[in-house]
Amino acid sequence: VSDEKKQMVANVEKQLEEARELLEQMELEVREIPPQSRGMYSSRMRSYKQEMGKLEADFKRSRIAYSDEVRNELLGDDGNSSENQRAHLLDNTERLERSSRRLEAGYQIAVETEQIGQEMLENLSHDREKIQRARERLREADANLGKSSRILTGMLRR
Repeated sequence: VSDEKKQMVANVEKQLEEARELLEQMELEVREIPPQSRGMYSSRMRSYKQEMGKLEADFKRSRIAYSDEVRNELLGDDGNSSENQRAHLLDNTERLERSSRRLEAGYQIAVETEQIGQEMLENLSHDREKIQRARERLREADANLGKSSRILTGMLRR
């Protein structure tokens, strides 16, 4: 039953995510509609978003109730032996350790990503300086060409 509930929760989460994405796409489409007709669609979008918010809140309350039920199963005293409780605690500890490892790996990825981003910003900064120097040289060359053109024009007239 627990796996079935987990699967149902995952399915609902997936469907809620798809609904959020569709709402975002619809909102982008509404922005493209001419202003004269946009009002009706905008009000529909607001009502859809409100309904989506209600659905997400209901789902969240259901998940909280479900997790309370699971917690009571794990911690409740329903006549299980201490050995069974110890097994549950060890299982939960193992899950916690796995989650901690995943969080640590995620943190490492975030740190690496930050370092890469910092390097990219430095490279972009250097490239910007090069482009600015090249523009300045181009302006100088343009000014020199203008001067030489005026000098040549003056020489031709004489």
